[in-house]
Amino acid sequence: MTAAHLNQDAEGSRLGMWLFLFSELMLFGGLFIVYAVYLARYPADFAAAGHELNSWLGATNTVVLLTSSLLAAMAVSAVQMDKRRLAVALISGTLLCAAVFLCIKYVEWGAKFAHGLYPNASELSERPHGQILFFGLYFMITGLHAVHVLAGATLLAISLGLIGRGKITCHRYVFLENSALYWHLVDLIWIFIFPLFYLIV
Repeated sequence: MTAAHLNQDAEGSRLGMWLFLFSELMLFGGLFIVYAVYLARYPADFAAAGHELNSWLGATNTVVLLTSSLLAAMAVSAVQMDKRRLAVALISGTLLCAAVFLCIKYVEWGAKFAHGLYPNASELSERPHGQILFFGLYFMITGLHAVHVLAGATLLAISLGLIGRGKITCHRYVFLENSALYWHLVDLIWIFIFPLFYLIV
């Protein structure tokens, strides 16, 4: 395959990824609008429910994702400079951050389940309607985000394997670049989730 064909394939892949990322932003944007509507209707209930979330765990996960996003960007640069071992180390660090994020989220969700603060729980059903809506949105949005974390980690793990097999090189790295772009989206979405749920006053 000629260099011209490789360049066309790369540009097409990048365009396709950007269009896909836009559709994902529309999905979460719609959920954030729903959140904003209910927040305006039940501000006191949302504030009371938000105070029951662990802001320290949320902040820790924010730092973890920001770090992972930096590592992913550095991995792309490392591949471009033909530093395969460095790229492998950086992607491995990104995957470790993803695992830490999901473990913290598991602890958070476990605490909410232990206290009956999950959809259809009898304890939650006895609370004001606004708090029921808050926790419903919390589990829906953070759960959907966790699925995206898993998807992004899968793409990066595949990229790691492709680097090891010599399929991703300094001349052909669009798959890793797109995987990193997707991971940046995961990070960006969390930047909105964190203040909406954890810092509400």
